[in-house]
Amino acid sequence: MEILFLAVLLVLMATALGAGFPVAFSLPGAAILSIGLAALVGWLIEGSPDAYFAVGGPNEWLTSGVTNLRGIYWEAERDTLIAIPLFIFMGIMLQRSKIAEDLLITMAQLFGPVPGGLGISVVFVGALLAATTGIVGATVVAMGLISLPAMLRNGYSKPLATGTIAASGTLGQIIPPSIVLIILADQLASATDQASSARQELFRDATGQISMPAEYDVSGTSAGEMFLGAFVPGLVLVGIYMLFILGFALLRPKLAPAVPYEGERNLRFWGQVLLILVPPLALIFLVLGSIMTGVATVNQAGAIGAAGALVMAGYRLKEESRGAYWPAILAVVSIVALYFLLKWQPINVRSLDTPNENLALVLALFPVAGLLISLVWSGVRVMRIDATLQGVMLETAKTSSLVFIILLGAAMLTAAFRAFGGEELVKHFLEGLPGGFWTQFIIVMLVIFVLGFFLDFIEIAVVVVPIVAPILLADPGANITAVWLGVMIGLNIQTSFLTPPFGFALFYLRGVAPREVKTTDMYKGVIAFITLQLAGLAVVGVYPPLVNYLPQRTSLLSETAPPPRNPRLQACIEDYLVAHIESGEAEVRDAVAEARNLDLSYLPEDMREDLTESFDQAERAVRLLIEADEAAGRVGEAAVPFKPLLVEVRGLQRDIRAIEDDLEETETTVSRLMEREEGLRAGLEAEIERLREERDALLARIPEEFDERFEAFTEVEREETNLRREYRRAGDTAARNAMEVVAVIEDTVAFAALESNLRAMLERIRSGEDPSDLVDPITDLRAAVGDVEGARELRSEVNDARSALRGREPDPAEAAAAMERALDLHAEQMDWRNRAWKDLLPGLKAYLERITETVGVRQRDRMPREMALSVAACESRHRDLSLRF
Repeated sequence: MEILFLAVLLVLMATALGAGFPVAFSLPGAAILSIGLAALVGWLIEGSPDAYFAVGGPNEWLTSGVTNLRGIYWEAERDTLIAIPLFIFMGIMLQRSKIAEDLLITMAQLFGPVPGGLGISVVFVGALLAATTGIVGATVVAMGLISLPAMLRNGYSKPLATGTIAASGTLGQIIPPSIVLIILADQLASATDQASSARQELFRDATGQISMPAEYDVSGTSAGEMFLGAFVPGLVLVGIYMLFILGFALLRPKLAPAVPYEGERNLRFWGQVLLILVPPLALIFLVLGSIMTGVATVNQAGAIGAAGALVMAGYRLKEESRGAYWPAILAVVSIVALYFLLKWQPINVRSLDTPNENLALVLALFPVAGLLISLVWSGVRVMRIDATLQGVMLETAKTSSLVFIILLGAAMLTAAFRAFGGEELVKHFLEGLPGGFWTQFIIVMLVIFVLGFFLDFIEIAVVVVPIVAPILLADPGANITAVWLGVMIGLNIQTSFLTPPFGFALFYLRGVAPREVKTTDMYKGVIAFITLQLAGLAVVGVYPPLVNYLPQRTSLLSETAPPPRNPRLQACIEDYLVAHIESGEAEVRDAVAEARNLDLSYLPEDMREDLTESFDQAERAVRLLIEADEAAGRVGEAAVPFKPLLVEVRGLQRDIRAIEDDLEETETTVSRLMEREEGLRAGLEAEIERLREERDALLARIPEEFDERFEAFTEVEREETNLRREYRRAGDTAARNAMEVVAVIEDTVAFAALESNLRAMLERIRSGEDPSDLVDPITDLRAAVGDVEGARELRSEVNDARSALRGREPDPAEAAAAMERALDLHAEQMDWRNRAWKDLLPGLKAYLERITETVGVRQRDRMPREMALSVAACESRHRDLSLRF
């Protein structure tokens, strides 16, 4: 029965959308009606409203009603979504202030003389507007009004002209900042959590281990990572469009002719070009650059974009008036002044410790005030000129409300879909497909592509993604990243704006196109660009680093980069080190050889032992790393014949577990039946027998030699795992021991400074001063001694002196004796510390630097830049984990 009501849910949604009901009402309406009908039928027939729900039911929902209601409400209240109205405001403001129009005219003048130049200029401006506005409707309408007449007037093919404008207008869906990417990041955040739970369960079923290693977990994403991941694919798409138009113009010059610029390209012309191009490019740099460099979050970058658009609109709408640029100049000067001020003295308002920080804070008030004055000044202008600000705010409120209402409705629809067991059906369908992950992925991409003919991007993102993303992300064989999946879906969704009959870009263009341009011309024109988008989708799918590299690089080079000890990074770090060592650069061995020549004879015995162990473990770490790499090669060789058998058996075991779940549920239902329901009992017992036979048949299909071959492969894999574990332990010991000794020697100056304090305390004790008055000073002295590396024995003597003074019967003589012993220890240590500071420290630091750049890197806070770049490239490729499951 659950399947019946699932069908009712889908039919109601499709009927409502087909009849023209708004999406915001169709999605929640279908959910409410289908849930209400299922509850009513369940209550009438089975006596329970929950009877026909696979997961939960009205009784359970009502029991925790407040929590569920707040959960749905908070769908539109999460931090990730705050950026949406900010970017919408930025886009509408730039469109209303005619900055988009200026860009189109200027780029047409620049590229016109090139074959297909007008088309190339439309693509270029489409990319710029995508990076500043992201509003498809505004971009297509603006380019349709300005560029289409010019292209037709100069002999451009109608299909080429309309296709170029429509396709270029959709670039805002994939080039950041993009509302689609924000929504996808939000949906994928929860999908990643579900996929992580599913993968942990899969690992537990396959290995019997309770906890899964962190390096096997699903990688999540955020709006900022989605922006970074989509940046290069967006540029790839722009390049493909431009190459197509250029190639078409060269092959069919009459259908895309060059258009010479009739004016003079003088200094005034180039100054005008710079004045029109630089502000939007600067805004793009501020918005995307602040995200990429980690200076700002996506929400903060959205606020930067909104403020920048307001300032730009302030001078553009008053361009012909005197003093039009004063607010913008004030803003630029304030930002530059603030930048140099922060370069001179970083400011942390929560902790102002030095006079320079206080002075910097006072000075920062002036550029901040200038920036605020600029924003208010621009805002007043925009508000007074044609009530532009009011119109932009109203459009922003409408568009944002539409997005959030659809998100709420989609959350309700998804909850109903899961309640009727739809998610499990989809999961079983996809997992039952031959060909593994890539078959599942291609089917999902095809479904999304087909849905794009009928649905808007928001409906697809919020309805389809929560259902299929957890299934695709959980697969350990492909082990895809969430950011790659999000960008692939984003590229696919982008085609929904071009595919008839409901391609919104076509509707927008139809509304502003001249009458001589037929709708069929538009359909013909977009076919080529839909094909190009699918080609771009294929390129990104085949080469994941196009998406993954930039987020990985930014993460590993940022101030908050994960430390080299992060378990997820170990495989790539070790691949880098193996290549580094095998390339003939024997830094570790040379460093150890040079360090062994250092004279350690005068050091304390424990320090000599630590350094000797460090040298031994460094050499051992190199040997173990090479052996681990050789073991990995043997694992790879063993995996070739074993993997097909493993995939086959794991598929059978998955089907067996699904049958056992159904069997357990059916047996539970039979155990709860009453005597008067004997007819129903007979049918269920027959179902139980059928499920047992089906399970036994699947068990019989598991090859008898599987356990033996699995154990043999596990043994080979275990050898590699043990070698890597020993290598990491050896490298850590080598670096840690040397770091501890170096830290002790580096504190020689601080250690020497303790002598005067120790002597002063000894004199106070001998002077007969009241012992109670000495307790606090000697406590402070003990803390100061404890802060110096290698002064543990010295601190112990000071502590003995303190104890002698704190007792019920203070003993100044014992305290003085302890302080004398402390001074003797200090003198002894100063002998070898001074010598080590001069003769040993430089050599040890050189050894430590080379060790911590190679086998001891796990003891560093951050990876060296060269290693970080290599690891970023390695992590951007998807690593198959299926042999671990």
